[in-house]
Amino acid sequence: MADTPTPQITVYRTSWCAFCHTEMQWLDKLGIPYIAKDIEADPAANDELMKKINGDFRGVPVTDVAGDIILGFDRPKLQDAIKAHGIQPIAA
Repeated sequence: MADTPTPQITVYRTSWCAFCHTEMQWLDKLGIPYIAKDIEADPAANDELMKKINGDFRGVPVTDVAGDIILGFDRPKLQDAIKAHGIQPIAA
């Protein structure tokens, strides 16, 4: 069995967004690995997000689960995408 890299999860967020913080706490609790990018503090992260959503910004968080873009903290959609891409919790 070949080593396969874990699919990437990126949470595009702002420092003041309560839903962003809640989503990241939820992912932490599940042990799901992710990268958080602050779109206000990091212009490159903002540009990256705008390309992924074709400039159709509606708010944060925006989560990229291995290419699936999920707007807002939508637990069912996040859970479905995590499961669909076989993303596993990190062993403690």
